[in-house]
Amino acid sequence: MDLGLTGKVALVAAASQGLGKAVATELCREGADVIICARNADLLEATATELRALGGGRVVAVPADLTADDAAQTVVDAGLKAFGRIDILVTNTGGPPSGPFENHTIEAWDQAYKLLLRSAVTLIQAVVPGMKAQQAGRIITITSQAVKQPVNNLILSNSIRTSVVGLMKTLATELGPYNLTVNNVMP
Repeated sequence: MDLGLTGKVALVAAASQGLGKAVATELCREGADVIICARNADLLEATATELRALGGGRVVAVPADLTADDAAQTVVDAGLKAFGRIDILVTNTGGPPSGPFENHTIEAWDQAYKLLLRSAVTLIQAVVPGMKAQQAGRIITITSQAVKQPVNNLILSNSIRTSVVGLMKTLATELGPYNLTVNNVMP
């Protein structure tokens, strides 16, 4: 299937394995140039090698922990240096620890916020100026079906992923006039 992605540039977060890797793989197969990031540099480079072997779009791998200050901007800057623009952003992360409310410290809540919401916010902040300037772009967050029906024992994920949905619904209205499409994917 040709989705018209040849020549487009996509940034996919948490792309060394799981859903992020699957998204990056399909984008690459469709001819998009792909910037991938993840915390584990070795696993990320192995994924980049696999993607390059597909013969689709070009691949740049940027090791980064998106919960760290300035990490999102570093990843975006590397992508802009390599390809000159970013047309598609796919935010994605692993999940925070499971467990009931009373088992989580305030530090666990802070880390879950940084992982799930803050990482999406900082990536979006870094790509929106360029997308607005080119009057085109796609922003997709991978959340969870838990935003519709909370999953037992996943209070951190249930609470904060719902905030990501609120962010994206608001951005859809704010960024629509610039021809930016904003969506959530809820596996």
